[in-house]
Amino acid sequence: MRIVAVVNQKGGVGKTTTAIHLAAGAAEAGRRVLLVDLDPQSNATSGLGLEHTPGKSLYPVLLGQARALDLLQPARQANLQILASELDLAGAEIELAGLENPLLRVREALEPLRHDPAFDLVILDCPPSVGLLMTSALVAAEKVLVPVQCEYFALEGVGKILSLIERIKQGGLNPHLSILGIVLTMYDARTRLSQQVSEDLRTHLKDQVFQTIVPRSVRLAEAPSHGKTIYEYDNAGAAAASYRQLTTEFLIRL
Repeated sequence: MRIVAVVNQKGGVGKTTTAIHLAAGAAEAGRRVLLVDLDPQSNATSGLGLEHTPGKSLYPVLLGQARALDLLQPARQANLQILASELDLAGAEIELAGLENPLLRVREALEPLRHDPAFDLVILDCPPSVGLLMTSALVAAEKVLVPVQCEYFALEGVGKILSLIERIKQGGLNPHLSILGIVLTMYDARTRLSQQVSEDLRTHLKDQVFQTIVPRSVRLAEAPSHGKTIYEYDNAGAAAASYRQLTTEFLIRL
């Protein structure tokens, strides 16, 4: 089983959208997938049409009050389950700080899943901030995927993530952590800015950047408000095709 953290310290870059569609796409391709919503905003949870249920998140697991396996919920898609989020996760940053080895809590919470034949892949949708939850997710993961919006400061943001990963490795918390890839999102081919950002990232980061680019799409932005993936909402559209292509590349890299 592989654990992949989807991270970016900046919000609004397509992080949760990418986590949802890689999870749903991998499930569609026959992988047995668990999506873990680690963001207190619960967008991955609502994006798959699930309700926010108090106590049915990773929060009580992190505090040693429940088991992750007992809190999983099935999504509509075959082969896909979700460990939902709730607002209480926002308080986990403070509560975990007072516990022993707080950065190991996510790894320990997910440890039983590593030996469970029910899953091939776990995707962690992390909060958009460099806090305890995101750092703990990086300690628990094997690979990191970074969605990057095609805008100025994109390269600077990626640099901060790469620096954090290196600190985690050098500190011995997760010496085998590595970048799976960087995904360009919200690409608008009509603008010189999107083209320039894409060229700059590929120049500096080369093969670390996925070949697939996710276009800016109104339909993709609408889908979560209906609790649907783009595969359900606009299966024949460009965004669905893009995320299917990205999923194929993602699984090959894994």
